Amino acid sequence: MTHRNMNEHDALEDFEPRDISLDGASKVVHVAGTGPAVIVMTEMPGISPQVARFSRWVRDAGFTVYMPSLFGRDGAVPAATEGMAIMQKACVSAEFRAFANKKGANKASPVTLWLRALARLAHAECGGPGVGAIGMCFTGNFALTMMLEPAMLAPVLCQPSLPFDDPAGLEIAPEELTAVRSRLERDDLTALAYRFDGDRYCKAERFAAYAAALGDRFVARILPDSAANRTDLPPFFEQVVASPHSVVTTHLIDEAGQPTLAARDEILSFFRMRLQ
Repeated sequence: MTHRNMNEHDALEDFEPRDISLDGASKVVHVAGTGPAVIVMTEMPGISPQVARFSRWVRDAGFTVYMPSLFGRDGAVPAATEGMAIMQKACVSAEFRAFANKKGANKASPVTLWLRALARLAHAECGGPGVGAIGMCFTGNFALTMMLEPAMLAPVLCQPSLPFDDPAGLEIAPEELTAVRSRLERDDLTALAYRFDGDRYCKAERFAAYAAALGDRFVARILPDSAANRTDLPPFFEQVVASPHSVVTTHLIDEAGQPTLAARDEILSFFRMRLQ
């Protein structure tokens, strides 16, 4: 893969931008590669150069990447002020449930219905045993809800951060969570999940709640804060996120022997095991 400057705008010129309409909604989806499909859902505040880098790693591992544009400017370096505005807009959007409701009940974000439809489409287009998906930060929980789609086989949750106001919230309705656990057990599947120990947005309570709900079908990886990249961070991550957070993107250290690079490799191996 060609080396790129992570602090420069990424033109995404090696992806095909497709306008995909599903369930009455249209979104641009950046597609690249060949082989079974993997849906890469961006973290806040959008498809950054680091998110695109991860998608290229997935592509180069032998998969067709579907990277939907869910918010923000595609390819942009995450700026602080713009990133905050994008996050605030997404928080009040009808597509996302950034906060738990007054009764504290968990519900899946409505956009997950569209993402499940995308998984069906991607499977039909690419074939293979099924589809993988990875969500990050704002979208981290979505990969688990997508397991309600039969084509989905390999869910990865990276620093799932919603709902913001409930550290133990799971962003999925109880009956859907029960259905997901039943499917994981019936089909002998697992969900991989990653977070940094000191993450302010994805805390230990959330992983404990997932473990209680899914048992040994939930495979958690907790990285020490010392494993996070702290140099040349985009302004949004330096000033707004302000803690170790993005395991396979901004806070990844692209050097042999680094825990974040090992996490990336484990995710790619997980996709190979389930999909190839």
